[in-house]
Amino acid sequence: MDLAPILAASLPLLGWTTHGTYLARRLATARRDPLTGLLTRDGFTTRAERLIRSHPDRTTVLLIDLDDFKAINDTHGHATGDAVLKATADRLTDWCGPSGLVARLGGDEFAAVALDATHRLPGLTAALRQPVELGGLVLDVSASVGISHPAALLLTEALSAADRDMYAHKPGSRTSRRR
Repeated sequence: MDLAPILAASLPLLGWTTHGTYLARRLATARRDPLTGLLTRDGFTTRAERLIRSHPDRTTVLLIDLDDFKAINDTHGHATGDAVLKATADRLTDWCGPSGLVARLGGDEFAAVALDATHRLPGLTAALRQPVELGGLVLDVSASVGISHPAALLLTEALSAADRDMYAHKPGSRTSRRR
């Protein structure tokens, strides 16, 4: 039996399969933050919108910003700042659980969408205020959390509402600063 025609016909299929797998992996990597492993804004947006549409009455949208993060980077270096970002990402992921979504939007800003989260919000605040220990160094950290219950809102509107709420609660903030 001559296998040459079969092999010749299967090589393009193998090439396209390999190429498709490679592209899928690159796309998945592009939608993940390399430091924290969280979704990026692009990866988060589609999934968050789907979650809000599926459960509009059960969804809470949160925007989280680390307080005085620049001081940590300036005082202890970027490696320490990276450890604080990773710890924050892990805490947010644990708090959201398997039915929620967490993203690092950039810098020290995170977003989350969680189901049935209203009664769990005090636990999030407590988790984000836990010190981060790194090589004998104990860093006090805190975060400002903005909350929105989108019901029928779009994700962009929910994030804007959460942003306004977050800045209203930020230490030393003037609520008129961001609108």
